[in-house]
Amino acid sequence: MDQFLQHAMNAAILGSTYALLGIGLTMIFGIMRVVNFTHGELYTFGAYMTFFFVMVAGVNFFLSLALAIVLGIALGALIEFVLLRPLRGADIDITMLVMIGAWIVMQNTEQMVWGGVAKSIDTPFPEEPLTLGPVSVPWLRVFIFAAAIALIAGTHMFIHRTRLGKAMRATFQDRDTAALMGININGINMLTFALGSGLAAAAGALLAPAFIVTITMGNPVALKAFAVVILGGLGNFWGAAIGGFILAIVEEFGAVYISSGYRDATGFLLIILVLTFRPTGLFARRERIG
Repeated sequence: MDQFLQHAMNAAILGSTYALLGIGLTMIFGIMRVVNFTHGELYTFGAYMTFFFVMVAGVNFFLSLALAIVLGIALGALIEFVLLRPLRGADIDITMLVMIGAWIVMQNTEQMVWGGVAKSIDTPFPEEPLTLGPVSVPWLRVFIFAAAIALIAGTHMFIHRTRLGKAMRATFQDRDTAALMGININGINMLTFALGSGLAAAAGALLAPAFIVTITMGNPVALKAFAVVILGGLGNFWGAAIGGFILAIVEEFGAVYISSGYRDATGFLLIILVLTFRPTGLFARRERIG
């Protein structure tokens, strides 16, 4: 039982970051109908920005996380303005090719700037873990979980409690009608892509200190983000959030009770089963962000 609780805690912490990734991706794909192949590189971007601010510039750790997220939002807005806006109305295959090209350019740029050596990030948290009965959790991971949950809740409140969030949901439901009602579709597209990019960068910034930062760290993460969207159902905010936790639970316990070598395989086996028996996702419903 003690081991079970420990792994459940690990899955919850990892699932919170998967949820951030999935929410960002489902928003972009749901509203803009764009398959964002740069999502994993935005995750990597957040990790490297955290490394730069903490280890190179000597900025406070928590401020560095905030700056990494803000820069992720700014980069997402730039990608939308430079690459996606000129392609509005183009075939989805053209857009996909452009985003694949952007993914390759971003990864090679990171290679040139940072080199191929893995990097680590110092944190202000004590090495002594937090002990809750039989469960022992490093303070850094407690912070990661708390920060991820706060970002998920904040994003949900933004979508449901603000005028911009209402405009995003209206655009998702009917783009043409939203435009007729005076909603700036270009502005909503930029906001959506920037917000989704910021969430991906936030996941990278939060997890970077817990692991090592490498050029290719975003590749498996991008696949998992798409897996989370498939699990949750397109356009379902809470479906993406819950899907992130489900994927993390399956991976964590699959690694423990099956084999650590099949950690990723167990998660994608779940995706195959979902696509076979419920191709619209576990929590699919009428098209609306919520």
